[in-house]
Amino acid sequence: MPTARIFQRPKSSMQSGKYRTDRWQLEFEPAEAKRPDPLTGWAGSGDTRDQVRLGFATQDAAVAHCERQGWDYVVVPAPKPKLKLQAYADNFR
Repeated sequence: MPTARIFQRPKSSMQSGKYRTDRWQLEFEPAEAKRPDPLTGWAGSGDTRDQVRLGFATQDAAVAHCERQGWDYVVVPAPKPKLKLQAYADNFR
């Protein structure tokens, strides 16, 4: 049975907005380790489930999909947002 990991996408450090951070994503755990291709040197494996990424609007929808398919799943809780509140004048202390 494949083991799926359900998580909420984190905000990219390259963006200032919160685009698609409210969506939940489903990915499969790798079944085998990646190995370098002798011809190109790129990392790859024979596991095709590594290429599958499904997006869901809610955590419950992702869990329901896994249960419908009969997959084992692990839900990774969403990280708490860290707010650093400070005044502009604090930069010059």
